[in-house]
Order: sequence, then structure tokens, then C-alpha cells
Amino acid sequence: MYGLTVSGGFDFAADKGHLAVDLPGGAIDHSDQIFADNKIYISGVQGIGEGTWGVMPRDEAEAHYLLRAPLNDPEHVLQQIAAMREISQEGTENVQGVRAVRYRGILDHRTATLRMATGMRTRMDQARDALGSDVPVFADAWVDGRGRLVQIRMNVNMSGARVTLTMALSDIGKPVRVRVPRASDTVPVTEVGGILNG
Repeated sequence: MYGLTVSGGFDFAADKGHLAVDLPGGAIDHSDQIFADNKIYISGVQGIGEGTWGVMPRDEAEAHYLLRAPLNDPEHVLQQIAAMREISQEGTENVQGVRAVRYRGILDHRTATLRMATGMRTRMDQARDALGSDVPVFADAWVDGRGRLVQIRMNVNMSGARVTLTMALSDIGKPVRVRVPRASDTVPVTEVGGILNG
């Protein structure tokens, strides 16, 4: 079992943000990711020198694990949660310091495998075929009294392998500043792997 922490600021309206990704005890235990101008800049990419950022078009990033967003893109998680089906209202709870209504639903196979790399998608297709139905992916969304999403959780338990993704949204409306690396400090990449990068 391991826990991966992704934290940072994201301005969804301006489509920019910065994330710090940490995996204590991992072979590579930290990565920084900057989202701006429809690109993702990634530090700590294997095979790229210290102080140099890998850069790739945001829409070309892929997920390599179940319930992971391509390069930890929080907008991807919002797209998945927006496609929740069979939704029920589960009551009111305190989440992120506010009262919020909890909604529960499921993600269908297409949504769970959205922008997934070919190899992982093939394994998911095989799992679905073996089950005879979609892999059961459950989703929860907490919405505050002003209609703002304050937390998301998705989870799956498949043959004892359990994956849970929780995304908390706080400081809503607070300005986000992003410092884009200079072009001379970047190297184009076509694929980025590893547990830190989704």
C-alpha cells in the first residue's frame, strides 16, 4: 500500500496551475508540474538533466493507472465526476470546513478509462470482459450550499486491489500564480511514465 500526495493551486477558468507530487520513500519521490498555455511542464523526468523541464501538449498526456489523471490533471478528474451515473443524494456532512451535500454514483467503463494509455486500457477491457460487466468504480461528490464542489472521491476494489482517489478543493476564488519555465529550460517529451505522473 502506498499514498501519493498531489497538492497545489489551480485556476480552472484561466486553465493554469501548479502541482507538487510526493511519494515518500519512492525511487523518485517528488515532481513538480506546471499547467499553462495548453502545455504541461514536468520536473524530474527520467533521462532529462537536473533543472530541465519536460514539456508536452496537455491533451496528449495519458493515464497509466486506474483512477489516475494524465499527469495528475485535476480537470480530468472533474470531467470524470461530471459523467457520474445512477446518482443518489446521501445526506449532509462537514467537509473541508463547510457543510456539504454528498452525492454518490458510479463511473461507467468509458469514463473510468478516459484518456488511458493503450496497455492499461487493454487490461481494463479484459477485466470488464472477465466480470461480464463494468469494473465497479464508485464516485462521491460533496457540494456546498453555494453549489461549489468541495471534495471528490473515487474508489474501486477489484480482487483485493483497492484504489482510492480523493481530491479536495479549497480556497475557491483565491488567485493562482504560475511561473512557466523558460523555453531554454525545457525539452519536448512525448510520453512520461512513473507512479508520480499518473
